Amino acid sequence: MMATQAEAHRESDAERQGIKLALAFAISCFVIWGLAYGLLDVLNKHFQETLHVGKAESSLLQMAYFGAYLIMSVPAGMLMKRAGYKAGLVSGLVITALGAFLFIPSAGAESFPLFVGSMFVLATGIVVLETSADTYVNVLGDPAKASYRLNLAQSFNAVGVFIGPLIGGAFFFNPDVTARLGGELTSVQITYGIIGVLVLAYAFVLARVHLPEIRAAEDTLEQERGQPLPLSRHRHFVFGVATQALYIGAQVGVGAYFINLVTETWDGLSSQQGAYLLSIAMFGYLIGRFVSTALLVRIPPRALLTAYGVFNTMLTVVVAMGIQKVSAIALIGVFFFMSTMFATIFTLGVKDLGSHTKSAASIMVMSIGGGVLLPYPMGMIADHYGSPAAFWMPAVIFAIVALYGWKGAEQKLIAA
Repeated sequence: MMATQAEAHRESDAERQGIKLALAFAISCFVIWGLAYGLLDVLNKHFQETLHVGKAESSLLQMAYFGAYLIMSVPAGMLMKRAGYKAGLVSGLVITALGAFLFIPSAGAESFPLFVGSMFVLATGIVVLETSADTYVNVLGDPAKASYRLNLAQSFNAVGVFIGPLIGGAFFFNPDVTARLGGELTSVQITYGIIGVLVLAYAFVLARVHLPEIRAAEDTLEQERGQPLPLSRHRHFVFGVATQALYIGAQVGVGAYFINLVTETWDGLSSQQGAYLLSIAMFGYLIGRFVSTALLVRIPPRALLTAYGVFNTMLTVVVAMGIQKVSAIALIGVFFFMSTMFATIFTLGVKDLGSHTKSAASIMVMSIGGGVLLPYPMGMIADHYGSPAAFWMPAVIFAIVALYGWKGAEQKLIAA
């Protein structure tokens, strides 16, 4: 009897250790797409200077990256459901590495359209990776602590976002470094070549590690109560998806034209210095996540989202006014208040949906594709009227985010 209990205890310990190891591998993946996103906005400005593309045309990089979420989220979910979490993680890493390697011939051809295509392939890998990692982190361990695990993982994602502009500033906008590497586009080849090798090596390691496949139990509560209402009847969900898509569009647009804005409103500031300022802004984004998580212990999510939306509306109006130095500093502040918006909108949008929660969550992930909405029109405005004028668009959207927190997130039904 005692031997049986000891064996069960050892098995339980082994299972917990296996879950911790799997969680560590899954969370580490968050750094990878954070780094990819952090480099994206630096590339936008870099190609404006090296390939002489306009601001609107350069936004095709963002459209390719976030367009992949619109097109590939459903196939990524199907792959994960059919092949399992580990297959999704490894496949995502391999496709991401392939996209990084495609930057090498794209730079050799000095072709911006090829860079856009390479970015779409890389982003496809990121979509597969994020879909698998998000869901895996959610189901690994105690369901009551799922929110804690996701917030922890997102903090590592913010670390990657913070590092990206530092790498871009050091390798893409430093004349001495680019000269030693062999040229401005050669620095892109080397940077993404190294990223591709490291990601592929990590995929090889992950493929050889045992990761438990967690099968979540189906929620049967609605079956006992009766047929659940369709998602389209839940106002907080419908408005949440729309608000999330618009918010992601604003976030992407703010990042895409950050360097343009600060160099145009801060006399003597170089693109390299602008990239470093972007890293400072990303650091504020990282700190904002920790601060917001602490505030949510005392402040209701809707109230915090409303307040952050109002603050960012005011800050972005200051940015749009194009005031020397002040607008650049205000734009850095915008990142702090963006820190909790995605997670809070997501949480409010899928709240109390019962057996519909998984479907609602997958649609919320697809709404990340809203990143294609603002970069191009903002680029058109920036090309014709200057970068500050383009920031009137995200100012309006941050007001919509505040409105969602105040009224849109109320759990009411839409009339049939």
